[in-house]
Amino acid sequence: MMETVGMILCGGFGKRLRPVTEKVPKPLVEIKEDYAILDKQLFDFKNAGVNEIYLLAGFLHEKIEERYGNEYKGLKINYVIEDEPLGTLNAIRLGMNQLGENKQVVIRNGDIVSDINIKKMIEDGEKSDYDVTMFVTKMQSPYGIVNLSGDKITSFKEKPLLDYYINGGIYFTKGLLDFGEFKTGDIEKTIFPILSKENKMGFYKENNIFWMAIDTNKELETVQKEYSNKTDKPWGYEKVLINTEKYLTKELYIKEGFQTSFHYHEHKDETMYIMSGSGYIKFKDGVEHFGPNDSIRIKPGVVHTIVATENTVLHEVSTPYLDDTIRVNDYYTR
Repeated sequence: MMETVGMILCGGFGKRLRPVTEKVPKPLVEIKEDYAILDKQLFDFKNAGVNEIYLLAGFLHEKIEERYGNEYKGLKINYVIEDEPLGTLNAIRLGMNQLGENKQVVIRNGDIVSDINIKKMIEDGEKSDYDVTMFVTKMQSPYGIVNLSGDKITSFKEKPLLDYYINGGIYFTKGLLDFGEFKTGDIEKTIFPILSKENKMGFYKENNIFWMAIDTNKELETVQKEYSNKTDKPWGYEKVLINTEKYLTKELYIKEGFQTSFHYHEHKDETMYIMSGSGYIKFKDGVEHFGPNDSIRIKPGVVHTIVATENTVLHEVSTPYLDDTIRVNDYYTR
C-alpha cells in the first residue's frame, strides 16, 4: 500500500504582505491569535491521516524550524531548504528527491487557507485514472457585478462566484513526478500543461467551502475576519454566531466522512437546524438521519455524535452554555 506524505511550499518572500513578512515568513503569518497559516495546514494534514510532512522552505526557514522542530503534535516534520528561489518546480523536485518509492504526495501552496477535505481528495485521487489531481475552486469576482437589461441597471451582486474554475493550489500525485528536462520555473507553467495535454491530470472540487490564497494585506484581513468567530475542529469548524444571556447559536461545518466526538451536554438544551448536506446523529440506542431543512432536538444528558455523509452545515440553537461539552469517546488527537 502506498504511503501518503504531505509537502508544503514555504519558500516565498511574501513581498506584497510587507512589513508583516519582513521578519516572519509568509506561512507563519497569523490568521488569529497564535494560529498561523501553517498551523492550519498541518492541522488539516494530521486530521486527514497524513503524518509525515516535508516543508519546502527558503526565506527565513530558521523561523519555521524553530517553531515546529522535527516533530509537531504527532507529525514527523522534514525540511528541504532551497538556497536560492528557483520556482515551485525546483522546490518540489528537491522534495521528491528525498522520498523513496511507493510514496504518493499531497502538495500545498503555503499561503492557502481552506476548509477542503484533504482525506476525501486523497481517496478520490487514488481511485482516479489520472496521475495528478488538482483541487479547483470557483473564481470569485474581485468586483461587484452590475446586471443590465435594455438601457437600465436591474440589480447588483457583490463579488459573486463566477462560472470559471481556478487552480486552488493543492495537488495530489499518485507517485513521484517526472520532471523531464525541467529544473527551474513554476510547476503550474511547466509540468502541468504537459500533463493536461497528455490527459494525465484530473481535478477535485468541493462547492461552497471557504478558500483564500493570502497574497495581499486585503486577503489577510479577509481571512482574519473569517476567523474572528471561527475555530477549526478535527471534523470541520465551529463558529459562534450569537452568544447572549438567553441563548447561543453556533454554525457547525462537518466534512463528508467525518463525525464529532461521542459527547453530551450537562446543561445545554439544543436544536440542530440542517442548512445543507446530509448524515445522521447516532445515539446510544439508535440513529436519526437528517437532510436539508430538518431539525433535531437534543436534550441535556443525551449522548450523541453527528456523522456527515455529505459536507454538512448546521445551526445549533441552544441555551447559553458555551463550553458545556463532555466527551465520552473522541475519535481524533486534539
